[in-house]
Amino acid sequence: MNKVVKNAKEAIKGMRNGQTFMLGGFGLCGIPENTIKALVESGLTNLTCISNNAGVDDFGLGLLLRKHQVKKMISSYVGENKEFERQLLSGELEVDLIPQGTLAERLRAGGAGIPAFYVPAGYGTEVGEGKESREFNGKMHLLEYGLTADFAVVKAWKGDTMGNLIYRETANNFNQAMAMAGKITIAEVEILVPAGELNPNEIHTPGIFVQRIFQGVNYEKRIEFETVRE
Repeated sequence: MNKVVKNAKEAIKGMRNGQTFMLGGFGLCGIPENTIKALVESGLTNLTCISNNAGVDDFGLGLLLRKHQVKKMISSYVGENKEFERQLLSGELEVDLIPQGTLAERLRAGGAGIPAFYVPAGYGTEVGEGKESREFNGKMHLLEYGLTADFAVVKAWKGDTMGNLIYRETANNFNQAMAMAGKITIAEVEILVPAGELNPNEIHTPGIFVQRIFQGVNYEKRIEFETVRE
């Protein structure tokens, strides 16, 4: 099976309006910049996006929000995007806010084929409204469901033609879990090498989880806020 595609535009081929996709990254660290750009240019709409956050107003997922291509966000931290806030308060955007640890575990569970699990976070708060609860060891827990998506889009530092991936330091973040939870997983990498060149002991995501891979270009790798000494 040839998993290598030319670019991001080819990688998202077959994606349709109304589908669910999950996007790796934490803030702007480790986001698949090329694929986000291709999604913006595709004009796809009515999408449900699973992502830890929503980027910033003029970069990352903020570009999709600005064009109203996303109808629902399933996220954890969204405090750095004013357009996200505006759409939420105006009722233009559906939002499911999830505690960050719960989001990470729901992704891991989805990728591992675990349908549901119990977690204490959120019990007795708005997060727990309408959810099944149960007591374990004297403490109440909420039932949470594993997350999967039609497409998972991840960014890795290095990958090979079989789809094996290596993430660089903290850019691993949500990418590794999401790579396992997509029906179709797209990986964009900074460095693409022939199969067999990666050290097996350094691989984070085995190629069996990846269906499409390409080498990205022109990464900006922006930082949300730069703080320096006076």
